[in-house]
Amino acid sequence: MGFQDELTGAPDDSKSVTLAPEQEDLFELLVTEHWRFMYRIALRLTGSRAEADDLVQEAVVEAFHAFPRFQPGTRFDRWMARIMTHTFIDGTRRRRRRTVLSLDEADASEPADPTPGPEETADQHELHDRVQSALMELPKEFRTAVVLVDLEGHSYEDAGRIMGTPIGTVRSRLHRARLVLRRALEPVLRAS
Repeated sequence: MGFQDELTGAPDDSKSVTLAPEQEDLFELLVTEHWRFMYRIALRLTGSRAEADDLVQEAVVEAFHAFPRFQPGTRFDRWMARIMTHTFIDGTRRRRRRTVLSLDEADASEPADPTPGPEETADQHELHDRVQSALMELPKEFRTAVVLVDLEGHSYEDAGRIMGTPIGTVRSRLHRARLVLRRALEPVLRAS
């Protein structure tokens, strides 16, 4: 079974795409090369490892179907981020967000440096949880702008291209999102 077979699964004429073997190989190489980047964005957008997995998979399927329109020589990571962002926004519009608590995801923070003591580690986890919680409270368009610019380091221009919005809209969303985040995190930052 090839990569194309894994993506398409059961035949569906409405989304059936056939790529030449060299295109399929290129797509697989690019997806493999950028997997961590895509997952990192998905995790920040969704706030859940399970939902991030689903988002990346959905975006890869969408990208596979759109790959004949991909312009070689352009940045695959930006193209993929745009598809993932639209997949995320479209998905949240289609379904109401469900909160699922999983024991496997109880500690979704990055592993702490082994040298800090227990109190410092607890503080780091609490801050990470508060930041992630405040991020999840933002409207999805604001959250997407923050993830792309502040967390992933994209320029305003790149974020605008990925989100399909003018640069002024990106700046406006970032400004408003940062104000909301600052208000939400002010008590935590004052206590530090």
